[in-house]
Amino acid sequence: MRPPFRPPPGDDRALRQLTPYVEALTIPPRAMPVADGDVDRLTVRMRTAQIRLHPALPPTTLWTYDGSFPGPTIEVRRNRALHVDWVNELSGPFPVTAVESLDNKGDIREWDLPGRRGAPAIPEVAALPPWVVVHLHGLLTGGGNDGWPENAIGPGDRQLTRYTNDQPACALWYHDHAMHISRLTTMTGLTAGMYLIRDDEEDALGLPSGDREIPLLLCDRTLDTDATGALTGDLLHKVTVYEDYAEKITRSFTGPFTLVNGRIWPYLEVDPVRYRFRVLNAASIRPYHLVLLDEKDDIVADGTIQHVGSDAGLLPGPVAAGEAVVLTPAERGDVVIDFSAHAGRTLRWVDDSPIGAPDEHVLQFRVRAAASSTTAVDRPLPPVLSTSFRSVDDTAVTPLTERLVCITPAFPITARMWEMVPVEAPRGPMPMDGIIQFENAEGVVQTWQRVAEGWNDPVTFLSEANGWESWTYLSLEGPGAPHPMHVHAFTFQVRSRQHIDVKGFEYLQRADGTFGGGTVAPLRWDSHGVVPPEERGWKDVVAVGSGQLVSVTGRFGPSSGRFLHHCHVYEHEDHKMMRPFTVLPAAVSALDPHQH
Repeated sequence: MRPPFRPPPGDDRALRQLTPYVEALTIPPRAMPVADGDVDRLTVRMRTAQIRLHPALPPTTLWTYDGSFPGPTIEVRRNRALHVDWVNELSGPFPVTAVESLDNKGDIREWDLPGRRGAPAIPEVAALPPWVVVHLHGLLTGGGNDGWPENAIGPGDRQLTRYTNDQPACALWYHDHAMHISRLTTMTGLTAGMYLIRDDEEDALGLPSGDREIPLLLCDRTLDTDATGALTGDLLHKVTVYEDYAEKITRSFTGPFTLVNGRIWPYLEVDPVRYRFRVLNAASIRPYHLVLLDEKDDIVADGTIQHVGSDAGLLPGPVAAGEAVVLTPAERGDVVIDFSAHAGRTLRWVDDSPIGAPDEHVLQFRVRAAASSTTAVDRPLPPVLSTSFRSVDDTAVTPLTERLVCITPAFPITARMWEMVPVEAPRGPMPMDGIIQFENAEGVVQTWQRVAEGWNDPVTFLSEANGWESWTYLSLEGPGAPHPMHVHAFTFQVRSRQHIDVKGFEYLQRADGTFGGGTVAPLRWDSHGVVPPEERGWKDVVAVGSGQLVSVTGRFGPSSGRFLHHCHVYEHEDHKMMRPFTVLPAAVSALDPHQH
């Protein structure tokens, strides 16, 4: 193991080298599928490219989808299949330098400072080959098309997929999902591309479209520096290591520069009309709290921003945004901003995240004094958006399989996901390894037992195609960023949020030196939380905060296979917070000799 390195205190000179809002927002190109009978076909070539992230920077070497960062936007119709041939034409050395160090002892934290600052490059990362696999996040598809992490491909190979698109209009997205290294491959430029499903219900609404419907893909990055301290444009995956814990724990990546559509702090010229923005948080751990400010840095009046959709579809009706549009990693916001009251003004979307970058800059809006002659009719939002939307009623859904996943604290070891099953209360003193007891709001004590936690543990969650399930997440963590929990091939509605006193959990050391844990005394229910109206649509990611018990209910599609559930913080996904599960047809599950 390499000894830890501690950089000296640093200053903000490198942070001040880039001026915000000097480059226009780049709109990702649109992919052009070709019709072939009753299906469409598309080829996307992953290749190395040189792209400038800011006018003051040299070009950056990136691995890209079709030479674009982010990848091209793919648009499809509901129930019309698309065959995508993902071709690996990547070449050259791994385009990201990775370093680890201790935090410095200065005023600016090490993760907020660009440059390696003396930390040695990790040679195992430099030696990585172009080994990649594409996952289309949020699609209800079979296991063979989902992008299994261990089925990655090398240069000259191709990943053939068939996407049936049998789900309502929504904004999905594709990204790399290579086993053990997704925190690194997504950093290379294989970060994200939007995948928009259209249907007749959405078409009838008259929402802003064409040039007034704009994808916004947000992520954070840091860059290396040369011997003079100048930014080089080279990508750097830089994390700090926490000191003096039972195992090596690294802080998840955050970077000082916010990119929107692959550019640092761009601006967008808009007409004084409504625009629809399909916003994706493609960062690793940073939640974005997007606040719209005017020239005086006052928050723009309520009602300017309306939520019209969430991850997996339209909301029942428009929801006025509060002070911030909040997105944890992998969540999408479908929002309409009405610029009509701001003609001739300059507004800014800034980030007010609790783990924000040193600079709040995200995106500047320059509102023209008058609408251009080519601007389409600016319709008000209808009061009803999705007439097909139905709220899930757990009591009316049968059979309903219930799951519980516990998220263990990150210290003194890395956080884990424990898959749990209900059991009778055991006899003997507590804590017992893997036993969690919880006293609910009615005062009833429930006992749960861990049945799996590691990637190589046997599959314990056996689901059925078209089956309804309720997944509950219990975070035993202390203060920190929320965990964005994602289940592949599954859409759901958030049913409840509750706050739990989790002080009763303790880690314990096993005879072999490894760590387990359990409750010394039952965890206690504290209070009911709030599910905000913008979170009440169909989703595929749910944010689980510290000491929260969050329940979601949803349904698998007709497809089957082996899938994943995981935390969408890339460092957590790579470091023991990802598990497999299976979905089989009910008639096949009925003949499973291991379960009957």
